[in-house]
Formats: sequence, structure tokens, C-alpha cells
Amino acid sequence: MSMQYKYMRIQGREESWVTKYPKGIFGMCWRMIMDEIMSQEEEALFREIDQWFRDNLPEPEACQNGEKVITFFKTDTTDEMRRRLEPAMQILDKYAHPYDVVYTNYVGKIVYEDEWQVAVQVENGRMV
Repeated sequence: MSMQYKYMRIQGREESWVTKYPKGIFGMCWRMIMDEIMSQEEEALFREIDQWFRDNLPEPEACQNGEKVITFFKTDTTDEMRRRLEPAMQILDKYAHPYDVVYTNYVGKIVYEDEWQVAVQVENGRMV
């Protein structure tokens, strides 16, 4: 019997300058766009993915306010989202940009929660 984890996050190995916690997949991809690493086709594909998430997932108020939070997907409701992120993961793979898919039951202080995600407070690069 395999263990069922409640939360999942795709994160890089570089720190976010805001949270000092490993950057999430959207932050990594936006950085690659700013650094002009992706092709125009890849950028267009990522922008479509990003727009889908903006259209379909509420943005936690804490994220809008620039608070020090990170988000985790809830594994039981987000299979479709994981599939939608695969092309972005393939872009990271193509450029050998390291990332980790983290599954856990232990997140810090939840400051926001909806059907699909939780936002967790971060201080000094660690979950509170």
C-alpha cells in the first residue's frame, strides 16, 4: 500500500528573493523568460499555462499582498493541474534547470486554503 500525501509543490533549488525559500515553478519559468532563455514558442506555451491557472485558481490574498508565503497543491484535487504543469516541467528539463517535486503531509502555518491549494507562512526561508 502506498502512502498518500496531502500536499505537493514543484520547486527549484534557487531561493526566492522574497521568501528565501526555494522558488516555485511559476517563479522559475518567469525568471527564464526574463533572462531570455526560452524560445518564443516555449514562452507562449508557458504564458498559456500561467493564464489557465490565473483563470481557474483563486490567487491567495497573501500572494496578492506580497506576503512571505509559499503555496502547495492539494494532491486529492489537483491531478488536472499537475498534468497542465507538465509542459512547463519539460521546458525546465530541456534547459537542465533543476527542480524537485515535493510531496508532504507537513506544511507550516496555513494562512489561506481553498479547494485546490494552501498558502503557508514562511520566515527566514523556513515554513513557520
